[in-house]
This record gives sequence, C-alpha cells and structure tokens, in this order.
Amino acid sequence: MGPLVVVLREQDQSFLESLGYSHSVEVSDGFVNVVLADFPTPGLDQRHVDLLLRLPIGFPDATPDMFWVAPALTAKGVAIPGTEQIENYLGRSWQRWSRHIGGQWRPGIDNLETYLAYVRRALAMAGGN
Repeated sequence: MGPLVVVLREQDQSFLESLGYSHSVEVSDGFVNVVLADFPTPGLDQRHVDLLLRLPIGFPDATPDMFWVAPALTAKGVAIPGTEQIENYLGRSWQRWSRHIGGQWRPGIDNLETYLAYVRRALAMAGGN
C-alpha cells in the first residue's frame, strides 16, 4: 500500500497557503493534524507558538474540538484556565486548550478560516484583548 496523501478541501488548503505560516498537514489517530509554525499570540507571555489543530475526519462537515499549542502559554505569568493538560501528538508535547465550539459550528458554512478565527478569539480573550 502506498503512502497516504492528505488533502484538505480546496478552499481550506488555499486559505492555509494564504496565511504565509510554515505548516504541515498529516493524518494520525483518526484526525487531520494541521500545525502552523510561529503562530502569533498577542497579549500572552509567549509571543509565538506552534499551533496544532486536530480536525476530525470529515472536516468541515464534522465539528472540530479544542486546539493545542507548544510551548505552553501563560498570561502575565499565570496559568490560563482550561489549559492545564499536556498531551502528546506527533512526537511532541502540546498544551491542550479546552475550548469547545460545539453547537456554534455550522456545517456547510464554517471551514478552516472560520475555525482559525475562533482560535484567535480564544487566544485574544486569554490575553485580555
């Protein structure tokens, strides 16, 4: 069997390319893992992190849940509620951000761009922005 080729939907892949971040996309443990390198985190103690989005197979029709960063983030030297867990994916340790979009997700409308906007809002709120 040949290597598995992962392709996001064209709209999501185009958006990912337009961001200008170094990134990787691979399937592991039943998820499409998207890692954005050197992702900005304004207002938090660490100004840039690697961001991991674990998208369920079937995304964007399937709802994403939570996101992860490395290294771990703090705000003014204090731990951020809902980020206490460290989990290992892709051979690395990641701080889990227990943020659940749940019933706010709109299959057929939302996509990688709207999910990343949600992640940015969660980071901004943690940073007091």
